[in-house]
Amino acid sequence: MLSMDSLWCGSESELSTLRLCKSAADRPEYRLTRRKPSKSLIPQALLHAPEPQPRTHRRRRSGTWPRTRSLNAPSPIQQFGPCGRIMKNSAMVMQIQDPASQRLTWYKPPLTVLVIKKVHDATILAPFVQLVHWLVHDKSMVVFVEAAVLDDRLLAEYGDFTSVKERLMTFRASTDDLTDKIDFIICLGGDGTLLHASSLFQQSVPPVMAFHLGSLGFLTPFEFNNFQDQVMNVLEGHAALTLRSRLQCVVLRKSRDDKDGKEKKKPTTILVLNEVVVDRGPSPYLSNIDLFLDGKHITSVQGDGLIVSTPTGSTAYAVAAGASMIHPSVPAIMVTPICPHSLSFRPIVVPAGVELKIMPTLEARSAASVSFDGRSQVTLRPGDSLYVTTSVYPVPSICAQDQISDWFDSLAECLHWNVRKKQKQIDELSDLTHSSSDNLEDLDQNHHDERPVDT
Repeated sequence: MLSMDSLWCGSESELSTLRLCKSAADRPEYRLTRRKPSKSLIPQALLHAPEPQPRTHRRRRSGTWPRTRSLNAPSPIQQFGPCGRIMKNSAMVMQIQDPASQRLTWYKPPLTVLVIKKVHDATILAPFVQLVHWLVHDKSMVVFVEAAVLDDRLLAEYGDFTSVKERLMTFRASTDDLTDKIDFIICLGGDGTLLHASSLFQQSVPPVMAFHLGSLGFLTPFEFNNFQDQVMNVLEGHAALTLRSRLQCVVLRKSRDDKDGKEKKKPTTILVLNEVVVDRGPSPYLSNIDLFLDGKHITSVQGDGLIVSTPTGSTAYAVAAGASMIHPSVPAIMVTPICPHSLSFRPIVVPAGVELKIMPTLEARSAASVSFDGRSQVTLRPGDSLYVTTSVYPVPSICAQDQISDWFDSLAECLHWNVRKKQKQIDELSDLTHSSSDNLEDLDQNHHDERPVDT
C-alpha cells in the first residue's frame, strides 16, 4: 500500500497542514491533480486529434523541461536523505502505482455492451447466440455487434437468434464511430479479438472482458462455461483491471509536392496494443534505420528490422525475437531488433514517457515496411519518419482473478514458461546411492594413497 506521502501531489507546506488536522471536520478539501501530457516533438498542427483542454484545477507546468511520464500513478516523495531532492519541477517526477489499486467501478449502471465474435469460426456461434440472448432478454441491455457478424448464414440455424436479431444494434468498423456509445466490451475468441477491439477505439476504450474461445488465448482469462456469474460480477463492479498501455504511432511523410501545388498528405495516426514493426519487407537488402530517442540519435539499425512493443506485446513478436517478458502494468516501451547484423545489439527497455523517432537513412538501399499490430501496412521511404510514444488511452482489461495471477497463469498455460520434468528425490535413488557408496570409499582411499609425501 502507498502512504499518504507518496499519494500527495501538492506542495510540502500543504502536506504539513494536512498532517496537523486532527479531525475530518477541520481537514480542508484536497484533490489529487493529474499531470499534463508532455510536449511532443511532432508539430501539433499536423496531428489529427485535438489537444485535450486542461481543467481549471490542474496545476500548470513551470518552465519548458521535458518530462518522463507513466500512466495513472501518483508521485513519490521528492526528497532523498537530509540534503538531496529533485529539482522543484513536478512534471519531471517519476511516477509509480500499486497495480492492486486498479479496480473497476461504475458511475451509473452500464446499459450498452459491444460483443465482438471471432469470424470464420463455427464453434463460436453457439456461445455467441447464448450470450446475446441472455444480455437482451435477461439483462435488458443494448447489444452492439458488427454488421459483418450478422451476414453469417450459419446463424440462421439457431432458432433462438431470430428472436434477438431485430433488437441488435449494428455498425461497420470502417465508417461508424463508437466513441461514447459503449459501456463495456465482451470478446469471444482469441487474442485477435482483443486486438480488434483496441483498433475500434482510437481514443478512450471501454473495459474489455475477454473469453477464451480461440487458439492461444494469452489475453483472454475468462472461461465461458459459467459466463452468467462472471458477467454479473463485472456489472456489479467486482473486478480488477489491468491497464494495458498502447503506443501512439504517427507517420509523417516527407514533403514531395509537385509544381502543380499538390497538397501535403495528412499524417497517419494509429494506436496499437501489441507492437509496431519496421522491417525490410520484400526487399533483399538489409534494413538501414535511424533510431532517435527524444530527439537524440541513439543508433542505426542494420538487419531485418525493429520491433517497438508495449509490455502487453512483449509476450508476442518481441519474445520470439529474443526480448524479455514484461508485466503489462510496467510503464515501459521495448525496442527489439530483428536479426541484427551485430552480435552486440540486444533488446532494450526505455521509459514509457519517451518519444521514439524511426526513419530510413538517406543511404538506405530500399524503403522500409511498417505494420501496426500485424495490420495496416504502410511504406516508409527515405525522408519519411515514424513517431512512437505511449498513448494516454490504455486498454482496461478486466481480470478473472487479479493482475498477477492472470499473467502468470497465462505464462504457464499458453507459453509453458519454465516447464520441465522435476528432478527425482533422493529416496527414489536410495538403492543407487547405497550401491555406489563402496565405490566412492575405494576412490577416496586411492586418492589418499597417491598423495605425495612431504619432504
